[in-house]
Amino acid sequence: MYLPSAVTKQAEIEAAIARVEQSIGPDLVRIRYEIAEDWSGQWAIFFRIVLTDDAARHHLRDIATRVVRGLAQQLDFPGMGVFPYHNFRSVSEQSMLQEPAWA
Repeated sequence: MYLPSAVTKQAEIEAAIARVEQSIGPDLVRIRYEIAEDWSGQWAIFFRIVLTDDAARHHLRDIATRVVRGLAQQLDFPGMGVFPYHNFRSVSEQSMLQEPAWA
């Protein structure tokens, strides 16, 4: 069974996420991720990004663009054999849904 190289680069991914979180600042609460097959059976990295309520309401486009670009600059997705998916949620939305994968 084929596994993408991203599976062996977890430390590199986590370091890149930490750099992006630091560069964005307090509007970004956290980034979590999972490497799995997508709907088409291709390998992907699914980012779960939690933003402050204020950022989600008033600056979503700006913050989302900065996060997506920051991750793309830090990580070589094609080289790691994955396609990136970015999902955003606010703190209050996560509080209501309480999905463990987003915590």
